[in-house]
Amino acid sequence: MPNSISDTIKLNDGHQIPILGFGTYKLADQDSMDAAIDAAFKAGYRLFDTAQFYNNEHLLGNSIKKLQINRNEIFITTKIPEPKQGYQSTLDAIDESLANLQTDYIDLLLVHWPVRSHFFETWRAFEDAKKAGKVKSIGVSNYHQTHLDLLKTQATEMPAVNQIEVHPYLSQKSMLAANNEEQIVTQAWSPMGRGATLHDETIQAIAKAHGKSVAQVILKWHLQNGVAIIPKSSTPERILENGDLFDFELSDHEMQSIDDLNQDMRTGDDPEVVYEIEHQYPRHK
Repeated sequence: MPNSISDTIKLNDGHQIPILGFGTYKLADQDSMDAAIDAAFKAGYRLFDTAQFYNNEHLLGNSIKKLQINRNEIFITTKIPEPKQGYQSTLDAIDESLANLQTDYIDLLLVHWPVRSHFFETWRAFEDAKKAGKVKSIGVSNYHQTHLDLLKTQATEMPAVNQIEVHPYLSQKSMLAANNEEQIVTQAWSPMGRGATLHDETIQAIAKAHGKSVAQVILKWHLQNGVAIIPKSSTPERILENGDLFDFELSDHEMQSIDDLNQDMRTGDDPEVVYEIEHQYPRHK
């Protein structure tokens, strides 16, 4: 179990990823991005997660440059959206992200959602971009076990990370097990269920017992389950609070109590449905 915000997990390709990162979804203007990245970096966050769909890669790149953050001290994740999947279009999109982020490499590149018509060629582009040194690690987002099983039939290497929706109302135990089977790190987006779990009475009681916030208890539950997290906020106080998770521990009973809250409740789309019907831009997280 991690002991500090600077702790990392070893990926299946040998690289290390911070177990606690900072999500930039919905940070839509430069001032907000600057303030959030400044607060997060000072609080100890070193992973910054963005995506082409968020339309803020350039804002993050500007903030890193403006705040004079050493590129070698941070870990940047971005994602390729559905309309830009396919072999050559993916390679072009990677170059676009590199330009937006003002960097010559991406630490972790993810397929944002599985797309049936470009499933294998997109992954081949990812593997080639890694060979070319443009990307250090490659992974996926919103993949079910069926997607991983299919990918395995042609992939030269399997994803290092699968970023999926996980929170107390969607515990995803079977998917966590599937990822673990392939030595794939599970990273949770929407770790608090887009706020749906913050008013849960069971979690509130656990938080009160520890003198912590409900958000801190939920984030700690993820970490103790071995799940990496990327909480997001634009408020410096909340950014600091979300990283302050290492001076308490949840008991086995408390962990089970939160596990038992599972309702299989998705706040985003079902990736199996997306894979089949290939929704058009724009889409959810």
